[in-house]
Amino acid sequence: MKRALISVSDKNGIVPFAEKLVELGVEIISTGGTKAAFEQAGVPVTGIEAVTEFPEMLDGRVKTLHPAIHGGLLARRDTAEHMEAIAAHDIKPIDLVIVNLYPFQETIQKPGVTLEEAIENIDIGGPSMLRSAAKNYAAVTVVVDTADYDTVLTELQEHGATTFETRQRLAAKVFRHTAAYDALIAEYLTDVTGETFPEKVTLTYNRKQVLRYGENPHQDAAFYTEPRAVENSISAAKQLHGKELSYNNIRDADAALKIASEFKEPVAVAVKHMNPCGVGVGETIEEAYLKAYEADEISIFGGIVALNKEVDAKTAEHMSKIFLEIIIAPSFSEAGFAILAKKKNIRLLTVPFAGNVEGFEKTSVNGGLLIQANDALVEDTTSYEVVTEKQPTNSEMKALLAQWKIVKHVKSNAIVVGSDKQTLGIGAGQMNRIGSALIALEQAGEKAKGAVLASDAFFPMDDTVEAAAKAGITAIIQPGGSIKDKESIAMADKYGISMVLTHVRHFKH
Repeated sequence: MKRALISVSDKNGIVPFAEKLVELGVEIISTGGTKAAFEQAGVPVTGIEAVTEFPEMLDGRVKTLHPAIHGGLLARRDTAEHMEAIAAHDIKPIDLVIVNLYPFQETIQKPGVTLEEAIENIDIGGPSMLRSAAKNYAAVTVVVDTADYDTVLTELQEHGATTFETRQRLAAKVFRHTAAYDALIAEYLTDVTGETFPEKVTLTYNRKQVLRYGENPHQDAAFYTEPRAVENSISAAKQLHGKELSYNNIRDADAALKIASEFKEPVAVAVKHMNPCGVGVGETIEEAYLKAYEADEISIFGGIVALNKEVDAKTAEHMSKIFLEIIIAPSFSEAGFAILAKKKNIRLLTVPFAGNVEGFEKTSVNGGLLIQANDALVEDTTSYEVVTEKQPTNSEMKALLAQWKIVKHVKSNAIVVGSDKQTLGIGAGQMNRIGSALIALEQAGEKAKGAVLASDAFFPMDDTVEAAAKAGITAIIQPGGSIKDKESIAMADKYGISMVLTHVRHFKH
């Protein structure tokens, strides 16, 4: 190895690395700020202008886009015509490229960043050098990650060259890196233009964690996060205590977080297998948790609980009495954390709560991807319509609105029975609506008397209304839209219960 081209925005560790290269007899070629850093540290360095015999121009936009650079990178060492061609133009081979790119992601995440600032942080020369070097990995070593410095240096010190396997691995990393870089730029500019569903979509994710296994032990899995993940998401959560999250933990925590984000008042949400098993609302977070626990004392065991307010000592004491997989909250008081951290098997996560945000959700199907807007519609409750003779009371309407927030997060067909303070029965995932209703009503039992019922979609027949009325339900909220709406309304009138139509459906598959 004779020549190395180094141009980095992240200068951590680059000076000592370059010093070791010089000790091995490697000539260092560099640009701009990297060259200045080497000169300041006393590292012998050749400026890029000396190689290209052309000055940097356009405020540094054009520095390395030159045949003297790319010819030295792309020439195949085993092809005589290539070597003769570069020799004819006095181009010398470049054996090592160390480049990391302008910080585009960091730039666009800054508050108030302008489009002009974002554009100026789109790297052109860097990806070009990386791709040229990676294409010719048979002869050229390319490094884009500071974590690979030690591996490359060790091989050079021990063998005088890097191994083919290392060069191939590093080349693959480069193409992943540049593809992700370009994908993020494309995503950002697409957002700027306001185009919702472009003809081509390129997605990029960063691996956060290799998981022990997936949904089942025989399934391999890993957790990847979006570069621009919103801060009030499970992807941005911080783990304060406990062992690593599992695949199922992550999915359940995500579901719990979404429900808890629906409420401004203190709320506690218990989730099992992606469905809520108990939701409680209170004046304090302690009261909210106790309501969620009382909603289903059996199912909450081994569940995930999300709370939208700080977990204090009193709440922590209650929660410590049963086995919970995860507790997720915006924060834990010092005393509350100390109580819960005594339990080795519990995982404690923090994430800021800012309500469910608009955006898009992605679902894979064999050979494809479905993309849709998040079900985060801010509904105009003034457009809701009371269609029965009986009007809901103020307390009933409060309960209806609370359960309506919850039912949208339950797997369809979804029925939720509850009050303004808690869920009392949840029917999820049945193939017919009456089946879900009967489950929810049976779970509620005697507590269904005086409670309300929410349905995520319309009633195809009046049987659910009749079952609800016979169980003691006093008010129902549902989207409406069935050709048999009149029959359901008539059934409600027959039993003297109120019905509110929202005209918004919330299927969840």
